Amino acid sequence: MTALRCLFSLACICSCGWASTGAVRFPSLVNMVERFVGKWKMISSDNFDEYMKALGVGFATRQMGNMAKPNLLISVDEQGFITMKSQSTFKSTEIKFKLNEEFDETTADDRKTKTVVTLEDCKLVQKQRWDDKITTIERDVQDDKLVAVSSSSRSLH
Repeated sequence: MTALRCLFSLACICSCGWASTGAVRFPSLVNMVERFVGKWKMISSDNFDEYMKALGVGFATRQMGNMAKPNLLISVDEQGFITMKSQSTFKSTEIKFKLNEEFDETTADDRKTKTVVTLEDCKLVQKQRWDDKITTIERDVQDDKLVAVSSSSRSLH
């Protein structure tokens, strides 16, 4: 199993002019995911090239991926959908989902996956399944930083 650890810092929303997400409140959903909402900037990443190799990502795409320092925007709308937008100079992606509901995702490296995002131990856990593989991305907020740990393995079925 190959794992990747990325750190994101929360951008200062007020001085940069992004709107507050506090206008509409959803007690159960907000209590669970509110700490993830905001604009996060990648500040470091460990073992990303090895992680991409384990996924089967080609050399050229890995080179671009290693240079990218994406921003991650996380928001929740009035219907309870969570949106995650990853933005970089090389490629941007967006997923919109509800917790615990499977959806189709096209990843930044163009994999077509069946994905489910859950909340486990106060972490957002994203599981992507394709072919006979599973990728898990666990996001947690620690010391005002969003820590994303990704791992990949083969399915047991």
